[in-house]
Amino acid sequence: MTAHTAIETKSAFPVTENKAASGAVDAALDDFSRAFEAFKETNDTRLGQIESRLTTDVVTEEKLARIDAALDQARTRLDRISLDRARPPMAGFESGPRDGVGAEHKAAFNLYVRAGESAGLKRLEEKALSAGSGPDGGYLVPTNIEREVLRRLAQISPIRALATVQAISGGLYKRAFSPTGPASGWVAETAARPQTDAPALLELSFPAMELYAMPAATQTLLDDAVVDIDAWLSAEVEDVFAEQESVAFVTGNGIGRPKGFLAYDTVANSAWAPGKIGIVATGTASAFPVSNPADILFDLIYGLRAGYRQNATFVMNRRVQSTIRKFKDADGNYLWQPPASAGGAATLMGFPVAEAEAMPDIGSGSLSIAFGDFKRGYLVVDRMGLRTLRDPYSAKPYVLFYTTKRVGGGVQDFDAIKLLKFA
Repeated sequence: MTAHTAIETKSAFPVTENKAASGAVDAALDDFSRAFEAFKETNDTRLGQIESRLTTDVVTEEKLARIDAALDQARTRLDRISLDRARPPMAGFESGPRDGVGAEHKAAFNLYVRAGESAGLKRLEEKALSAGSGPDGGYLVPTNIEREVLRRLAQISPIRALATVQAISGGLYKRAFSPTGPASGWVAETAARPQTDAPALLELSFPAMELYAMPAATQTLLDDAVVDIDAWLSAEVEDVFAEQESVAFVTGNGIGRPKGFLAYDTVANSAWAPGKIGIVATGTASAFPVSNPADILFDLIYGLRAGYRQNATFVMNRRVQSTIRKFKDADGNYLWQPPASAGGAATLMGFPVAEAEAMPDIGSGSLSIAFGDFKRGYLVVDRMGLRTLRDPYSAKPYVLFYTTKRVGGGVQDFDAIKLLKFA
């Protein structure tokens, strides 16, 4: 039995758990690379069977499916190890607030979480004239916890990691844009300057919606002085926030949540107009074209203007990515390539691929692949302040921590994102 065959029969890739962090990452990356080599070998066999028999062997198809699933598992494991390595110990942040107010806020917040004593926080927030503080609205967490949560969200929320993030102090962010661009022209050095028309200006609004999580803890956990409450609270809320954000930034309808880029009106890219997102159709419902399926991806890439294309990224879910892994160019090279390093992105035709599970599967009329410069195309707004309300009554004997942050999002440049429609 070859090494490649051994890979596809395993449900996970064993790595000694007591290795150093760097050793674990190297081992996970090696496992991922070996899985992709096994995938290419098996897929080449499948393609050879199709060419010789005009069909494929069922055993080969099943083997390819198993290796493909193992490849996804290896990538998930690699991403998780990379994220865990990126998480700094919260103890390093404990010494962060050098000023007296920061240290006092941290101590008062720690007392509030562990024992429910809010006098210190109330005095601090009254001194800072914070609106909405108190038992009904909760209390602001220390800035080091908020900073850590936002930093981790940027790593595990795929669209946030790609988009522009704007911090705001109010509940609404507005920006003006010109759908046609400012009027301009060429003139000679001494020629008269004709008056240009005033540009038409429109306003985009990005309201910050409330996102919440409600982790629970036992009083025993809170009484244990060794437990790092900052690290516990950050870990409890960050995954929940990231999951909710990831869906909203893709498919959110803008009502009580951010507006996702798939929720905007679309138009054929050849007839693109401001305020709508251009689409490229595959020409085949629910599938890629049977002949030269990768050609439509080139149409999508070059449907984006060069100024956006240089910083563009593909966005799709893992099942669509699994389909594209089988595509080759005219020279027989695979168009999809695994990441070259831990924490890196897979590439498709030289462009990075971001995996967003909120993207739809391939179906009739589905918008399953996005391509664009999301840094210019999508805006995430964060209302500064992470607020926590301690609730020891609703779920005795557990203590609930109703934690909220306000976040919004929407498309800010409609020409920077293009969509592939299976229709």
